[in-house]
Amino acid sequence: MQIPVSELIVRYMERLGIECIFGIPGSHILPVYDALYDSPIRTVLAKHEQGAAFMAGGHARVTGGVGACITTAGPGATNLVTAIASAYADHLPVLAVTGEAPTYIFGKGGLQESSGEGGAIDQVALFAGITRYHKLVERTDYLATVLNQAAKFLLSKTPGPVVLSIPYNIQKELVDDTILDDIAFGRNDGTYVIADAYIARSVELLREARRPLIIAGYGCLRSGAQQALRNISERLNIAVTSSLKAKGAVDERSALALGSLGVTSGGHALRYLEREADLVLVLGASFNERTSYVWDKHLLAGKKLIQIDNSAQQLEKVFRADLAVQAELGVYLKALDAALQAQNVAAKAPVDVAAFIAASQKQSDDAGQTIFDEKFDQVRAFYGWLERQFPDGLVMFDDNIVFAQNFYRVSHQDRFYPNTGISSLGHAIPAAIGAGCATRQPLFAVIGDGGFHMCAMEIMTAVNYKIPLNVVLFNNNTMGLIRKNQHQHYRDRFIDCDFSNPDFALLAKSFGIRHARVESEQDLGKLAALDFHHDINLIEVMIDQDAYPNYSSRR
Repeated sequence: MQIPVSELIVRYMERLGIECIFGIPGSHILPVYDALYDSPIRTVLAKHEQGAAFMAGGHARVTGGVGACITTAGPGATNLVTAIASAYADHLPVLAVTGEAPTYIFGKGGLQESSGEGGAIDQVALFAGITRYHKLVERTDYLATVLNQAAKFLLSKTPGPVVLSIPYNIQKELVDDTILDDIAFGRNDGTYVIADAYIARSVELLREARRPLIIAGYGCLRSGAQQALRNISERLNIAVTSSLKAKGAVDERSALALGSLGVTSGGHALRYLEREADLVLVLGASFNERTSYVWDKHLLAGKKLIQIDNSAQQLEKVFRADLAVQAELGVYLKALDAALQAQNVAAKAPVDVAAFIAASQKQSDDAGQTIFDEKFDQVRAFYGWLERQFPDGLVMFDDNIVFAQNFYRVSHQDRFYPNTGISSLGHAIPAAIGAGCATRQPLFAVIGDGGFHMCAMEIMTAVNYKIPLNVVLFNNNTMGLIRKNQHQHYRDRFIDCDFSNPDFALLAKSFGIRHARVESEQDLGKLAALDFHHDINLIEVMIDQDAYPNYSSRR
């Protein structure tokens, strides 16, 4: 049957499993919007295209499926750039469908044209470095190939964003709906087999080690390997630390959890690594700037290293390994767990991680090296309150990651999404809204006042669609990281970091949402009046402008 391309695109999205699409209409994309009118796909009108793409990314995170956003040509598409780049850095399957001026006016200076012809913006070039696949569809005769390629990248084991730009006249052309029958919509996870020699060598190194340590990276979460990781840790009495992005790979409230490793952490895992570990098993962690302590070449000195990663590019990128294996983490850990059981590898001497952390904290306190002093007591208390208030778990999108990294212990029931990738301010609120279209768990967006001003308007998107959301706003009237660096490295020569804030209570009132202000631990009692499961709340946590975390990013 002949149908318009616009309808075919909508059916294509349905077959990809897309349930919700975020965006802003414009004249060049209205044919697709019109086709969405009769589709079960839910449309959500965002306030800015960047917010729409962040929403698509948040939706993809919580569902494990494809997130989607839709915009018009020109500025509608260019406004996507930062959020698409973020999805690219985080390997998120986000499909962006954009309109384009009609092909018959290419190069003539059409309104919002971005064809790259006649001096027009070249949208293909613009997205080339931040997508897994991008295509300006100028004809229908290769449409099946384009859609098949897009599906391949969106549904792959290592996905990324795809941008399809479709000119207005092409959207209206008729094509045969059997095109969709030629597209592979199934996930191609592949068959992964780990060579027996790699498993045997891993077992041998673990057997020989006196005090091994596991560094769990994001690969453990992406591969769903948490249970196998827990089995190995508990069977052999191996303590576990994680990269920031992998918080929750093991329950951080469990007996063998050291918390996260990295420059912005309290240092307990680092001390354990330096003083106790003789073998380090690195699972899907890339040793980025944070985790490697700004690529400290002495970090693993005198220790044996096993590194497992699904990307060959990450292996030995920073440190030489005694065993480096490219493997899917879920397959590797299950095979290793089975081999450890079959060979009856003895557990290591019991380790009292809680006692080690307590002693490490005392050392930090005595040396004046505590990362947070008493000026942050209300923040510490707030995260402790969150742990007690939500024992059944919550979903947290966190732009202000340094606090949660140190104060919040992610349980196996929580879902924690730090703003890593390109670390764009203004991410948490729209990403959480996207997630809110797919989860019933209590939902938190944690953000500083600087980032809040970049995305505050998206709160009205949550209001318009009645998406329950709790926004935690840290208010210190400054760009905190910039002010900290200017204090530490630029002799308090503060420039363009401080600003004035609105009255957030009045702002919340204008949005029609609830507001609470926390200035001290005693104020946490005010939060009992809020409904965290069904309402939209703005929780303002006050911080001294001259309170600085005691770490250095060396910038």
